[in-house]
Amino acid sequence: MSLNQRKKILVLRYRFIGDTILTVPFFRNLRRAEPEAHIAWVVAPGSSDVVKGIPYVDELIYWDPATIHADSRGGHRTLGAKLSFIRELRAKKFDKAYVLKRSFSSALIALLSGARERVGFDTEGRRFMLTRAVPYRPEQHEVVSFLDLLRADGVPVTDDYLESWISADEARKADELLQSHGVGGDARLLALHPFGSIYQKSWPMARFAEVARQLMERYGMTPLLLGAGGDRKEFEPWRHLFPHGCCDLVGGCDLRTTLALLHRSALFLGNDSGVMHLAASAGVPLLALFGPTSPDRFGPWGSRTRVIHTAFPCSPCRQKYFTQCEPAGEGRPECIMAISVEQVCQACEELIKETEVR
Repeated sequence: MSLNQRKKILVLRYRFIGDTILTVPFFRNLRRAEPEAHIAWVVAPGSSDVVKGIPYVDELIYWDPATIHADSRGGHRTLGAKLSFIRELRAKKFDKAYVLKRSFSSALIALLSGARERVGFDTEGRRFMLTRAVPYRPEQHEVVSFLDLLRADGVPVTDDYLESWISADEARKADELLQSHGVGGDARLLALHPFGSIYQKSWPMARFAEVARQLMERYGMTPLLLGAGGDRKEFEPWRHLFPHGCCDLVGGCDLRTTLALLHRSALFLGNDSGVMHLAASAGVPLLALFGPTSPDRFGPWGSRTRVIHTAFPCSPCRQKYFTQCEPAGEGRPECIMAISVEQVCQACEELIKETEVR
């Protein structure tokens, strides 16, 4: 069947590596229902790296307006670039568009694409641009909300697990990187990601260091410190607190290598972040720490994940920090500071024991 004869489906869900990886169950179920369709995904250039190798999508279309977000490269900064992007979409003659983003602008793109059917959430006054508007339920997880769009459109949903893919070459490069830092192939890696996009949402670095020390001593694990290049400045003042024998790769590897290392890890511990979702997609036993934000919508997704979350009367926070509460230690809110090293170590040990039983 030629491309012109195939049904053409457009999906809009761009920005952020976490949101991108949470979209995978949507595509898997859509592909199962539409095995012959040509499925195209509008995605941001940077965040698309985490779904390299996805077998459910025929085409990635990059949309990159200039925004305040860290993953924005501004490829569609000018009006001319935006109009050219719309013309390219229209030329592809899509039959249907699913709008997984909730913004007004994303529904406008779907409308301007020329797709006859447009399915999306009934948010931001954009119902008139959709042919099927689906209620958005903020109390449920994003994975469930994405799949609700399919259900509302009559598409069967049979599973909801996360996936990610690494090549043999990427796995080999990750092993070589570990070896260059003195970490052998039989090491049990404790992947640590002590960073977050917002300082107040992050558990203190010194406590991560203490958990690393205890798990290293009790279980012989090798702590693997992961972070982006921009995290290096935050990390340096605390580096000396982490025990000798840690593998420090903060700023030392890209997203694809990070994902390969997560596939290789025995346990992940981190804050609410995109890397947390990557770890969940890799199937790593995972513990995530949540303070101001609720894990109900954006927590780690999967059967091998756990969350420690201390809910206060003001939870979830509107993220206008210290207007509803007083700052606690290190200028962080009390809800994140209330999580103790003992709690985290206990939860990690329980995950380790569960994994050993399996």
